[in-house]
Amino acid sequence: MSPGWTPYDAALEPAPGGTEHEVELRVDDKVVREVAPGVRQRVWTYNGTVPGPVLRGRVGDVFTVTFVNGGSMDHGIDFHAGANAPDGVMRSITPGERLTYRFRAEFAGAWLYHCSTMPMTQHIANGMYGAVIIDPPGLPKVDREYLLVQGELHLGEPGGAAQVAKIREGRPDGWMFNGTAAGYDHAPLTAKAGERVRIWAVAAGPSSGTALHVVGAPFDTIYREGAYLLRESDPGGAQVLDLAPAQGGFAELVFPEPATYPVVDHTMRQAEGGAHGLFRVGAR
Repeated sequence: MSPGWTPYDAALEPAPGGTEHEVELRVDDKVVREVAPGVRQRVWTYNGTVPGPVLRGRVGDVFTVTFVNGGSMDHGIDFHAGANAPDGVMRSITPGERLTYRFRAEFAGAWLYHCSTMPMTQHIANGMYGAVIIDPPGLPKVDREYLLVQGELHLGEPGGAAQVAKIREGRPDGWMFNGTAAGYDHAPLTAKAGERVRIWAVAAGPSSGTALHVVGAPFDTIYREGAYLLRESDPGGAQVLDLAPAQGGFAELVFPEPATYPVVDHTMRQAEGGAHGLFRVGAR
């Protein structure tokens, strides 16, 4: 990565106190980011980052979002965690406009939000997505929590003919976690041997999902699309948290010993590339 590059902070903070949360999301579609080692590109963003800010809360919490279009074209926003009439708060707004988007999180899960303006695949592929984390009731504490939002990398001028052709044909130039391809190879996530780590994941796509695997450390807990598929107390284990586009969940594991553990996406599309990043695990 270039000098001065900083990774998207994957560490996930606990849900804040209170039952009502306010946030402002401002469109900026002229941001230039390093999207792969040595590769810079203009991206479309919420609050200047890919993915956008994380919203976290509990079942029943109310989120009030002030959505501001500071970009150069129409944009919208769609929170999968809420139940709202699409032709209201999800409508596209013109540059300089703002609207208030209010939703109650009735269901637990790891949810996608994204631009709702057509063609949505272009807006999502250029970076307009983020995650809403709604804790399942009784979610136990762990030593560390991380969030990885998967997205496709389509190089080229955003909205240009060459890039649009790749998006339509499902031919990404690469795959990213938290806005950068191979970013966590250069800024590894950290843990200590014996710690319990929860990895939340959301697949933004727009066309491909993810099959998340940590080499050398099986999962003992899997939560996907609102339900536990595996719990720590179960005799079995899991090797992959598999997510289709727009799905989310989490996996938990305990690292057995100090080492470097690659984070791999085991979808066939990515067999040549594989590793998205690393966990660097130190001694207890």
